[in-house]
Amino acid sequence: MCGIIGYIGNRKAYPVLIKGLKRLEYRGYDSAGIALLNGRTAIYKKKGKVSELEEYVKEVDTSGTVGIGHTRWATHGEPNDLNAHPHHSEKGLFTIIHNGIIENYADLKQSLTDQGISFYSETDTEVLANLIEYIYTTQKVSVEIAVRLALQKVIGAYGLVVLSNEEPDMVIAARRSSPLVIGLGDGEYFIASDATPIVEYTDRVIYMNNNDVALIKRDELVLKNLANDILEPDIQTIDLGISEIEKHGYDHFMLKEIFEQPRSIQDTFRGRIKLDTNEIRLGGLYAVKDQLVHAKRIVIIACGTSWHAGLVGEYLLEDLARIPVEVEYASEFRYRNPMIGPEDVVLAISQSGETADTLAAIQLARDAGALVLGICNVAGSSISRETHAGVYTHAGPEIGVASTKAFTAQVTVLTMMAIMIGSEKGLLDKKRSATLIRELNEIPDKIEKILEQNEIFRHIAAIYKDVTNALYLGRGVSFPVALEGALKLKEISYIHAEGYPAAEMKHGPIALIDEQMPVVFIATHDKSYDKIVSNIQEVKARKGNVIAIVTQGDETIRKMADHVIEIPKTDEVLLAIPSVIPLQLIAYHIAVMRGCNVDQPRNLAKSVTVE
Repeated sequence: MCGIIGYIGNRKAYPVLIKGLKRLEYRGYDSAGIALLNGRTAIYKKKGKVSELEEYVKEVDTSGTVGIGHTRWATHGEPNDLNAHPHHSEKGLFTIIHNGIIENYADLKQSLTDQGISFYSETDTEVLANLIEYIYTTQKVSVEIAVRLALQKVIGAYGLVVLSNEEPDMVIAARRSSPLVIGLGDGEYFIASDATPIVEYTDRVIYMNNNDVALIKRDELVLKNLANDILEPDIQTIDLGISEIEKHGYDHFMLKEIFEQPRSIQDTFRGRIKLDTNEIRLGGLYAVKDQLVHAKRIVIIACGTSWHAGLVGEYLLEDLARIPVEVEYASEFRYRNPMIGPEDVVLAISQSGETADTLAAIQLARDAGALVLGICNVAGSSISRETHAGVYTHAGPEIGVASTKAFTAQVTVLTMMAIMIGSEKGLLDKKRSATLIRELNEIPDKIEKILEQNEIFRHIAAIYKDVTNALYLGRGVSFPVALEGALKLKEISYIHAEGYPAAEMKHGPIALIDEQMPVVFIATHDKSYDKIVSNIQEVKARKGNVIAIVTQGDETIRKMADHVIEIPKTDEVLLAIPSVIPLQLIAYHIAVMRGCNVDQPRNLAKSVTVE
C-alpha cells in the first residue's frame, strides 16, 4: 500500500531516494519522507506529495550514502507531518519505514508506555521503532538480534527497513505479507516495495519471502529467517525497462495505459495462440492441465477490478468449458467457512500479485487441499509464488491507480483458458475454436479503431461532467463490464455510479431515472439484444439520457439513444474486452474536466497490501 525505497552503497543516496519516491507515489501519496544516515540520522518528512518533500529539503544537507524513503497511505493516524514516515525511536537509535499493519500495536504500545517510553505520533510504526530500541537497550543485544526479537512479538503484516546509528554501515530489511524486493548492484544494494524505482540501476533482484530478514552492507548481503537460519538468496533477473514506467508524452499514466491496450493484449496472447494449428498453449498451466480440464468446480477469488474480470471469466468458463464457476470477493471468502476441497480448482486474480485478502484466501484454499492457480501481472510477486501454477498477463507495469489494461489482459487470459479447456473437453469443435482464436487475434486492431474515437468520448464527457449519479446496465457478459465502467467513473471522478444487470433495472434502479440521470447501456449485438432495446425504451419513457455502446452499423438503437458509440462487430464471447474501452475513456475525460487527480485519486492506493 505504501511505497518503500532504501539504498546503501557508494553513490549519494538522496537522488536515488527522491527519484524512487516519485516512481512509488502511486502506492501512497498522503505524505512522504526520507532519512539519511551520515554520522547521525537526519529525517525530513512532509504531508502531501513527493514534490512538497522535495521543495522542503532544498536548503538542507542531503549528503550521505545510506538512506531510506517512504510514501504513505494512511492507516493509523491522519496524514500529517508527524505521522509521516520515517519514524524514529525515543532515543533516536533506530529509524524505520514500514508498509503494513501491526495488529497488536495497542498492546505493545501500552507495555512500552508502562516502561516510561513516550510517543510523538499516532502510528503503529513508531511503536515498532521503540520496541526495537527497548529490546536493544535492555537486553544488551546486537542491532540485528534486537530487530529479530522485536519482530517475533509482532502480529500483523510488515515490509520494513531499519537504520541504526549504532550500526551505520548496515541496513536491515524484513518482510511478512507485504512485498519487498532487494536490487543487487556493484558494491551497492537497493530495497523497494516493488521493482519500479530500481530498474534503472540493476536488473538483478531478490524477492523477499515471508519472515525473511536481510542484513545489508555495501559489500555483503546475508539473508536469514526470524529463527536465525541463514538462507540461500534466489537471485532473479527482471525484464522491466525504464521506458515502461515513463509517461511518454501522455498527460497521465491512466491515459497512456488505456492507449497501450492493443499492445498489452497482444503481449498477453503472444506465443500462446497458434493460428496455424488453431491451438492455445498456456505453458504455466501445462503441469496441471488435466486437473483443470476435469475440475468439478472452479472458484475465482479476487478484489475490485480483478473481481469484475472474474465475473467475465465465469460466463466464459461455464459457456465454453461447461464447468461450474463461483466468483468470490477474496475479503469475504477468507472470513467465512467456505466449502472447498481437493476436487476444486481455486483461481486467484490480482494485478499486483500482492493483494492481502487474495493472498489470505489462497492460503485457506491450499490448506483445504484445492488446486490453486493464479493470474497476475507481476513476475516474482507473492501470488505467483504461493499458487501451484498460473499465467502471467504480460500487461506491463500499470502505474495509474485505476486499473485499465490489467482488466483487459486478465479477461484475455480467462478467454484463452476457457477456449483451451472447452477444446480439450471436446465441447468446442475445431471450426468454433478456430473462429474464437482468430477473433481474439483481431481484438487489438479493433481496439485501435475504438481509440480513434477519443474525441467522441471527450465530447460525451463534457456533457455529463457535472452529474451527481450515473447508471450502467448490461446483460450477460456485458453486466461485469457495466460494473467495471461504474467503478472507473466513481473512483477517479468521485461521481456516484452503479452497475446493474439490465434485467434488474425494474427491481429498483428505475426509480432513480429522470432527465438528470445518464444511463450507460452496453447494447452490442448478442443473444440479449432485443431485451436491451426494450430496456432502453423504458429509460427513454422516463426522460433518462441514454449513452449506448453498440455494434458498428446499428441503426435501431441510434434512433432511440442520446449518444451512440460504435465498436467493431465482435463475437459475443469476446465483447467484454472492446466494450470496456469507451467506458474507461469517458471516465478519464470526466475526471480530468472535474479537476481530479486521475492517477492518484483520493483515499485510494494501487495495491491493497493491508486489510
